[in-house]
Amino acid sequence: MPKKIIVAMSGGVDSSVAAALLKKQGFQVTGVFMKLNSRSSDSEFRARKVAEVLEIPFKAVDFRKEFRKKVIGAFLKEYHLGFTPNPCVVCNKEIKFGLLLKKALAFNADYVASGHYVQKKGVKLTQGKDHLKDQSYFLWKLDQKQIKRILFPVGSYTKSQVRAMAKKFGLPVWQAPESQEICFVDSEINNFLRKHLKSEKGEIIDTCGKVLGKHQGLIFYTIGQRKGIGLPQGPYWVKDRDFKKNVLVVTKNENDLLKKELVFRDANWLSGKPLKFPFKATAKIRYRSKLASVNVFYGNRVVFSQPQRAITPGQSVVFYKNQELLGGGIIS
Repeated sequence: MPKKIIVAMSGGVDSSVAAALLKKQGFQVTGVFMKLNSRSSDSEFRARKVAEVLEIPFKAVDFRKEFRKKVIGAFLKEYHLGFTPNPCVVCNKEIKFGLLLKKALAFNADYVASGHYVQKKGVKLTQGKDHLKDQSYFLWKLDQKQIKRILFPVGSYTKSQVRAMAKKFGLPVWQAPESQEICFVDSEINNFLRKHLKSEKGEIIDTCGKVLGKHQGLIFYTIGQRKGIGLPQGPYWVKDRDFKKNVLVVTKNENDLLKKELVFRDANWLSGKPLKFPFKATAKIRYRSKLASVNVFYGNRVVFSQPQRAITPGQSVVFYKNQELLGGGIIS
């Protein structure tokens, strides 16, 4: 009997092509759309249309309650504590390859598949072929049980190849635009934060302690930010946020944003075993940053070979060895 696979279909081109490739390979494919927020109706309509074209069964599952608690709730809690979190990392662990995987097993499926640009080799994950689209950064929280049950059909293709295949397969989403970074934020992140968190205005100071003006609330700023500070005679960059004193520290010298070290928490290693310190690797401190050589020491201390710009608490530091995803942690 062909293997049963649940494909997480978002209504985008990547997950649609993933479903098409798996069906072409002879798998028994079912498309599943996850309702995560009230604005998902258009995406569900597109995913359903693709399933009709591919002639595969289609289901919609309502994960809005769990998404609010596990993803949005955690996102707001981190912001309240003074961090700048990455909700996609939590969503992949808890929802897409957590809750959905449990549902898939309940449907007697053998695997869950997604449109992530990641390659799987045995029980190891490596960067996607298209390094500009590689999404392994968001998967550092996964464990061995999850990895064994996940397939990434588009990981060995480039984005342009995926769009070409979508057109060839006759999928109505072949020209679909790229999805936004935070799916539950309607417009500006600051507007979203204002609705859910209280903030207190305070002083903006320079690195010498001179008061330059007033900030609107520390949660509305992030390390390295230049726009929206509201000071004349700039440009200024956000260097630090002192939540104890409710003070925003800014600088006119962009080099003040450079640091060679960080400490991380909540470490997870994809092998399932803690790595032996010290070890050498390459690392990213945000999704779009370039890989940098690092030494990682006991105490989860990371030392970079070259200074990194705007290391931001709450973001993920993710480690690689020869393109293999080793694991990661939260910058603290």
